[in-house]
This record gives sequence, C-alpha cells and structure tokens, in this order.
Amino acid sequence: MRLAFRLGYWGENFFGSQVQAEVRTVEGEVIATCRRVGLFDDPGAARFAFAGRTDRGVNAVGQVCAFSTEEPERAVAALGFELPGDIWTTGWATVHDGFSPRKEARSRTYRYYFSEEFGDVPAMDEAAQEFVGEHDFTRFSRQSERSPIRRVISAGVREEDDFRVFEVTAESFLWNMVRCMAWSLAAVGRGEMSREEIRALLQRQGERRVPAARPEGLILTDVDYGFPFTPLPPSPKATSALDARREEFRLKERVNGALLGLSRDLQKRSGDRRTNKAKSPCFHSNLEEHIDKCNDR
Repeated sequence: MRLAFRLGYWGENFFGSQVQAEVRTVEGEVIATCRRVGLFDDPGAARFAFAGRTDRGVNAVGQVCAFSTEEPERAVAALGFELPGDIWTTGWATVHDGFSPRKEARSRTYRYYFSEEFGDVPAMDEAAQEFVGEHDFTRFSRQSERSPIRRVISAGVREEDDFRVFEVTAESFLWNMVRCMAWSLAAVGRGEMSREEIRALLQRQGERRVPAARPEGLILTDVDYGFPFTPLPPSPKATSALDARREEFRLKERVNGALLGLSRDLQKRSGDRRTNKAKSPCFHSNLEEHIDKCNDR
C-alpha cells in the first residue's frame, strides 16, 4: 500500500531536507526511522519521495513524503511516535500506487515571518500583489537551469501577533524564490524599495539580483493535492521538544532584553561620569597636560 504523510520539522537542526552524505537531513532521518521499525529496507524500492526540497534552516508543517509499504498500520503508528523530536507528523492519507508527491502537487504555500518590529504593512501588501500571476522570477531566485517562469496564485502581507507575515501560494517555486521575495518586501517596508522597482525586476530590467532573506523565518505550511489528510497530533516527544525550544527562546529574549537594557544603563552612567569630570578644572587641566605630553613624543 502507498501512503502519504504530512510532516513538520525544525529546519535549523538539519542541513536541508534532501538526503546528503555524512550530514543530518530530514529525509535521512525519516528513512532511518522507516528502516529501523521495518517499514521498508530500500527507499528506492519503496519509491520514497518528498514533495520538494527545503534549504538548511527552513521550517515546515506541511511537507509531504510518500512511500509504499506492506505494513500500513505500523507506518501510521511508527511515524507518529518513532521520529526524532524535531520531526513530527501532522497527517496521513492513503494514495494511489503511482502517487508522486512532487509531480501531483497542485500548489505550495509558504509563510515568511519578518523579524523587524517596524514596517509599512499596507505598502508591503500592495507590493506583494506584483508577484501574483505568471512572471519571470530570474531576479528573485538563485541561478539554475530550470525555467524561471512561475505562476503565483496569491501573495500578501499582514500583521499577526507581533510579526509581519508574508504568505504566498504558487504552483511551484524556484530555489530561494520565496526568501528573495521576502527580502524585497522587507525593503519596501523600510522605505528602501518601491512597488515599481519590484515590477521592473520582474520584467528583468537591469542586472540586479535580489538577495535572499534569512532562512529561519520561512515555513512551508501546505502542499495541496485536492484530497484531505487524516490529522495526526504531534508525538509527545515532538511536543516536549517544541515546548523546550519555546522556553529557550523566551529565555533568550529576556536575556537579550536585559543585556540591551544594562548596556544602555552603563552607557548613560559613563556619560554622566564624563560630564562630571569635564566640569572639574583639575580633571580638565590634567587631561590637557597628558595630551601635550603625548604630542611631544
């Protein structure tokens, strides 16, 4: 029987999703788990495949993998509980024997969470509309041999809690395409780029290529096939790992805030001391004497 699983993972713990020799990857961990619990021995014979690759640092809650196995019940239970804590299943489905998670995807959706607490969100959202439709994304992707023509179904920027979020859906994406789009929208939010400049880049005017935004803010949220997945809750192992990571980031945020506040206090106190010393004739005289001695050397 052939099964499809929807996966989530914390991207910074992996050297990307695609299997690579001697480094930790998402595919490598999923394959190792399947082998360990006896779902298959040979991923090639099982026709193991992912919906697409994500780069190092990119996260997911909607990645999809598929494989064939003679142990479907064990597969659902095993991938729900035996994966490492930084990979988890969010759903599963029975699919036809020739199902390809990459070729049969109708669309893919990403969200990019901007770290900046500022930004002109209406201007960013308006600029994002330039991406909608069929365009040449040469200036918004890493150079490759693939066709740069892509069709974006929807794009927009909104405020969500304390973040500015860019969400984009397309039939498919080029390498670094979403991160380059996100970088340009952040520049619009800061007033450093205009909607018209994005339009010109889509028309391949000039030689400029847009840089890619940091990977940590990017999440693959959905790959659509036109059929539903049966939901699977994250395993206790994954829930515990995510809770621990959340607490770690809360602590880091507190420490960073304290460091910034203490640094500003020290700077203020140093400034006050300099002011008091400058008011002292003795200090002023000694300082001038020291400068004269240095100039005589």
